[in-house]
Amino acid sequence: MAFGQYTNLDFDQIKSSIRDYLRANTNFTDYDFEGSNLSIIIDALAYNTYTTAYNTNMAANECFLDSATLRENVVSLARNIGYVPRSRRSSRARISFTVDGLTETSTLTINAGIICNGSGDNTNYIFCIPEDITVPVVNGVGEFNNIEIYEGNFITQEFTVDTSLFNQKYILDNSFIDTSTIKVRVKPTSSSTSSVTYQQIDNIIGITSTSSSYLLQEVEDERYELIFGDNVIGKKLSNNNVITISYVTTDGRDGNGASEFSFVGNITNQDGGAINSSLIGLVSTDEKSRDGDEIESISSIKYFAPRIYSSQYRAVTASDYESVLGYIYPNVESVTAYGGEEMSPPRFGKVFISVKPRNGDFLSDQTKRELVQRLKNYAVAGIVPEFIDLKYLYVEIITSPYYNPSLNDSSENLKTGVSNALTQYSRSIDVNKFGGRFKYSKAVSLIDSIDSSITSNITLVQIRRNLKSVIGQFAQYEVCFGNRFHTQESSYNVVSTGFTIEGVTGVVYLADEVINREKGRIFFFTYNEGGTPSIVKKNAGTVDYMTGEVLIDTVNILSTVIANNVVEIQAIPHSNDIVGLRDLYVKFDMSNTTINMIPDLIASGENTSGSRFVHTHSYYTPTYTRKSNSPVSTAASILPSTASSTATTTTSGGTYSSTTTSSPSSPSSSSSSSSSSGYGY
Repeated sequence: MAFGQYTNLDFDQIKSSIRDYLRANTNFTDYDFEGSNLSIIIDALAYNTYTTAYNTNMAANECFLDSATLRENVVSLARNIGYVPRSRRSSRARISFTVDGLTETSTLTINAGIICNGSGDNTNYIFCIPEDITVPVVNGVGEFNNIEIYEGNFITQEFTVDTSLFNQKYILDNSFIDTSTIKVRVKPTSSSTSSVTYQQIDNIIGITSTSSSYLLQEVEDERYELIFGDNVIGKKLSNNNVITISYVTTDGRDGNGASEFSFVGNITNQDGGAINSSLIGLVSTDEKSRDGDEIESISSIKYFAPRIYSSQYRAVTASDYESVLGYIYPNVESVTAYGGEEMSPPRFGKVFISVKPRNGDFLSDQTKRELVQRLKNYAVAGIVPEFIDLKYLYVEIITSPYYNPSLNDSSENLKTGVSNALTQYSRSIDVNKFGGRFKYSKAVSLIDSIDSSITSNITLVQIRRNLKSVIGQFAQYEVCFGNRFHTQESSYNVVSTGFTIEGVTGVVYLADEVINREKGRIFFFTYNEGGTPSIVKKNAGTVDYMTGEVLIDTVNILSTVIANNVVEIQAIPHSNDIVGLRDLYVKFDMSNTTINMIPDLIASGENTSGSRFVHTHSYYTPTYTRKSNSPVSTAASILPSTASSTATTTTSGGTYSSTTTSSPSSPSSSSSSSSSSGYGY
């Protein structure tokens, strides 16, 4: 009788298979396998088989990129398809300072190495520069402006080429290296005064037999090896050549956020003489440290390696741009890219990219410029990459969970549990990304599962965009939600927080009036709590309910009730599942989510007839204005008007009337012209 399983990983089944095999042999017919010493031998055989099967299975798993678990094996398999995992990335900051009181000095040079101590979040880090920086001295003053500095230690290492050694390797001794800071210089001999700078390459396209280049690959213990040419692909090194390699070792992500710097570097004049430190002024921070990151994780290698290989290091399709950007910029939390032909109107020849960085909400202008230059190495000729700031699409809910007070008499504890669960969902992979999707059924079932005392819940969903107004300037605004609007009422399906505009006294709000199932108009009105809206401009813009787009005609916004010049615009979605379209980044906003705990008197038995049961509306009850928990502006929300309360004033941006009316359909005319454009975020 032969064994049926050679890779069985269950010890008992292996033991049973061996026992059945022996019983089938006539020589062991009368043996008691349970009580005899033969049972010990069977156990030993089973243990040996089990161990061998386990090791075989693990070894087989390590041969494939998808199933490998050891970093060295994952890196090696990725190397087979030409993928080099990202190293740690040093946090970078920008500083400026001056040196004055100089005499008989024509130039100043900051020597490569340590330059500053940086502090932030109760921690201190060393910052350095990988290359010398030289500036001229004008009228006794040398200015170092907008210098980029790197968190970490600056290290130099040398190798001497020995062609008598078989397979000589050039492996850097240190882990935690930021490979983007590696500088390689090669001298003919140790006594030579000149050197050639070698450039790192990630593919062999355009490389000739005389190219001064090298390849980089990760080896064991997160260290790196340099591979030079062979006179076929790249120039080959000669005997006694001296290789000098400098690089920065870094703490990665921990160095982000440093904002205060003190100079500790070494500055010399044109003759190499040291400059008195008392002449160095205070260091000002142009940009605090950012973009530091850890070494690429195993899961990230498994994701990006096959995608970079499929794109062949060329960005042709939108998905290629997403893959390449995730490869060249490690600080990506989420990225989306789409061609200009998808826009309305189309913008051919461009690809638009929006990035949500891990640290912060937006990319700096400097980072955008750097990424555009790096993408040119991958982009197809004629295609221009353009970065746009991401736009947040906020999802808010109003939920009313019913609970049985007989099972849980603490409504506050239940409310805290619901809040914690929803907060956890707000951090899930469903949202907080481009192409994210708020899943209504998940949120509702999550609330029901918090505690056995919760019997049901009525949950309403609303979506919001923040319009960043251009204060004191005439501008038009376009705010896209990317989701169809629901129009259950003839007006006030779209509402906003308050703002002030030129020509009108008091805080102004915007809302919509339905024209048909696809289109509506935006109007401005003033409102006092408990009173009646007073229309000040009837035709202030349009709304497309099918595409979820709000267009506001030319208006001069003077201030906003919400801080940071923000006007929050709220709408009711047609579907409770909210999707992030193109450059919309879906974010579940807990700060503006409302939780109302309601006792279920029927479930508790207190009122089985249901006569005192509290009914919660399953549909929105229209409100004139948006109620927000966002920080309020410190600026005065009501500014002096250029018109009286009964007069009409005409400006270059239009006509605003303060005539009191009782419905959105009251007459008020307007004409407008545009002088600048605004945007939402």
